[in-house]
Amino acid sequence: MVEIELDGKKVEIAEGSMVMHAAEKAGTYIPHFCYHKKLTIAANCRMCLVDIEKAPKPMPACCTPVTQGMVVRTKSEKAIKAQKSVMEFLLINHPLDCPICDQGGECQLQDLAVGYGASASRYEEEKRVVLHKDVGPLISMEEMTRCIHCTRCIRFGQEVGGVMELGMIHRGEHSEITTVAGDTIDSELSGNMIDICPVGALTSKPFRYSARTWELSRRKSISPHDSTGANLIVQVKNHRVMRVLPFENEDVNECWIADRDRFSYEALTGPDRLERPMLKQGGEWREVDWQTALEYVANGLQDIDAEHGSASIGALVSPHSTLEELYLAGALVRGIGSGNIDYRLRNADFEPAPGVRWLGRSIASLSTLDAVLVVGSNVRKDHPLFAQRIRQAQRKGGVVSSVNSVQPDWAMPVANSLVACASEWLRALAEIAAAVARTNEVSAPVSDIEPSAVSSDIAKALLRGENKAILLGNAAAHHSQASKLLALCNWIGEQTGASVGYLTEAANTVGAQWVNALPDAGALHAGQMLSGALKGVLLLNTEPVWDSAAGAGAVGALAGADMVVTLSPFKTNMDFSDVLLPIAPFTETSGSFVNAEARLQSFHAVVRPLGETRPGWKVLRVLANLMEIPGFEFETSQDVLGQIAGAQSNAAALPSALLSNRSEALVSSDVSGVANEAPASAAIYQLDSLVRRSPSLQATRDGRAAVGEVQP
Repeated sequence: MVEIELDGKKVEIAEGSMVMHAAEKAGTYIPHFCYHKKLTIAANCRMCLVDIEKAPKPMPACCTPVTQGMVVRTKSEKAIKAQKSVMEFLLINHPLDCPICDQGGECQLQDLAVGYGASASRYEEEKRVVLHKDVGPLISMEEMTRCIHCTRCIRFGQEVGGVMELGMIHRGEHSEITTVAGDTIDSELSGNMIDICPVGALTSKPFRYSARTWELSRRKSISPHDSTGANLIVQVKNHRVMRVLPFENEDVNECWIADRDRFSYEALTGPDRLERPMLKQGGEWREVDWQTALEYVANGLQDIDAEHGSASIGALVSPHSTLEELYLAGALVRGIGSGNIDYRLRNADFEPAPGVRWLGRSIASLSTLDAVLVVGSNVRKDHPLFAQRIRQAQRKGGVVSSVNSVQPDWAMPVANSLVACASEWLRALAEIAAAVARTNEVSAPVSDIEPSAVSSDIAKALLRGENKAILLGNAAAHHSQASKLLALCNWIGEQTGASVGYLTEAANTVGAQWVNALPDAGALHAGQMLSGALKGVLLLNTEPVWDSAAGAGAVGALAGADMVVTLSPFKTNMDFSDVLLPIAPFTETSGSFVNAEARLQSFHAVVRPLGETRPGWKVLRVLANLMEIPGFEFETSQDVLGQIAGAQSNAAALPSALLSNRSEALVSSDVSGVANEAPASAAIYQLDSLVRRSPSLQATRDGRAAVGEVQP
C-alpha cells in the first residue's frame, strides 16, 4: 500500500493505482470525460488535470501513478486554471446546442461547463462540422459534431463488447469517430455506448426526441429476458415506459445491460397489446368483460374435468413468467386434480432432476476463470452479459474452449474448438473425458474412446489453473441426451476440479424449478402435452409456435383440444385459442425472478396496467376462487412469495440444499447419437414475446438474420 496526501487528507491506496483511483477512494470528485472505471485509461481529454507537488505542470489524474508521500491538490488555483483551460478548448468546436440536444439534462459536458466554462469564448473562427452517420436502428450518430474524442465508445467495443465497431479516422482538427466502411453497429451490447458517451454524440434512436430526462420518473426493475437477471432503471412518463437504463450491480450486470434489455420496451405499447379479455365464438373473436371470460374458462375446465377427467387438463408455462405466476399456475392445475404442468417447452430430454439446475457458481466469478469449457451454446448471443464476463477472463489469460455444432464468432479468442454435429456431442465429451483419464491415470467413463488432438488440448486447459468451469448452454439443456451430457460433464468436472453448471435459458428457469412448474410422477411432460394429449390447455405467457420444440406442429396439436386458454400481454395464439386473457408484462406487475446463480430478485410495477390488463397472479387466483379450489387467499404478490419461500421469505437466494447439477443418468459404452439431431434453441431476438415485438431489435442484423433476411 502507498500513502498519499489528497487535498490535505491521508489516503492509502494499492501500489500501481492512479491518482484518480485514490480520489475515488477518498470520495473526492475530479472532473473527467475520457476516464471510465470499466475501461482502459486513454488520457485523451485532459480534463482531470491536478496539481501535484514538485511536478513542473498539472498532471492528468487518470494516468499518473501514485507514489509514497505524493501530495495532490485537486482544488488549487493551478488545478482549477488548468481545468478551465481544457474546458475552453473542448468548447471551441462544440455547437452549444443544448436546448435541442437529447442529452440535455444528463450531459457531463453541460454539467462541467457550468462549473469550469467561461461566459464567452475567445474563439471567433469557423467551427468544425462532422457529417452524421447511419449506423443502424439502435444508435443515433446524427450530431457527431458534438463529439469530444474521448474514445469511450471505441474502447468499450474493443474491451467489453469484443468488437471494434467504431474507430477514429483522420488527425487533429479533422479527427472523427466512425464505423469501418460505413458498416452498422451490430453488437448485442451496443446500447451501452449511449450510456457512456459523455456528450450528445451517441444517443438512443428509439428514444430520440420523445422526452426530456427531467420529465422522467426513475424506477428499479429486473430484466425478464435471459438468466442474468440484469438490474434495470425504467424511466416513465405519463404511465408509459420511455426508456430503460442499467442499474449498477457489480455482482450481477456491473453497469451494463444487453440491447434486448434496453430496447424491448417498445413492445409494451405496440399494436399487438391485448387490452381486454376476448372469446372466440363461431370462429369470430369478440371482447368481453373479465367476469364473463373467467366464468367461461372456469365452467369449461370443470366440464372437461367431468367428461374426460382431470388428467386431460394441463398447463404449458413460460420460464419468463414471474415466480408467483408459475407457483399459482402449478397450484391451480394440481387443485383441479392434474399434475400436467411444464415449463420445458424446448426440451427433448425430460428425465427428472435430483435438484434445481443452476450456474454452479456466482456470476461475478465468471470474470476470473482460468479455463472454461462451453458446451452447446452460442454464449455471445444467448447470454451477452455472461459472454462479456468470460471475455474479461480471457483478456486476463483465461483459456476458452467449446463443444458446438458450429463455432460462431464469440468476439473473443477461442483456444480450442471441438466442432461436431449435435448428435456427436456425447462422443466429443467422452473423448475429453478419455484425455483427462489418461492424464490422471484413472479409468475413463466410456471405454475404447481415443481422444483427438482438440480433445486433449481441452483436457489440458481444464487440468491447469485453479478457477475452472464447464458450462452447458441452451442447446445442451434442450438436447435429447441432456442427462448423459451432464453426467459426462460432471465426471470431467470431478477429475479436473471444474465447477459444472447450466447457463440456463430464461429469466426464471431456476425459479420455475424451485416452485415445481414440472409434471408430477406419471403426469404428462411438455413434449407429450404438445403432441395433442390434452383436452384443456392453459398457456401462460407462452407462444408454442415460437417457444417450443414442436414449432409450427404445435398448432395442429393444440387445435384438437376442447379449450385452449392463453394468458398473455399480447394478441397471440389466436389460431388455436378459445380465450385470451390479458395479463401484465413485467413493467405492470410486481413479482420475482431467480437468475442463473439462484439469486432471488423482486420488483414492483413501474406503470399502471394498460386497458383492462391484470397481473397474471391475480388472474390465476380469481380463476381458482371461481373453481372453489382452496388455498388461494392471497392479497398481494408478496403473500404468494411468502407462501413459496416459507421461513426463507426474506432470503436473497435459494437455499443451497435445493441446488444440484448431479445427474442420475448412466453413460454406456454406446455414445452414438440420433442422426440429424438439432436441439431447439431461440435466436437472440426471438427468445420471448417482448423481444419478438420490438421493431428496433427486429431491424438489427441479428433480428433480420433470424427471419432469413440477411446472412447471420
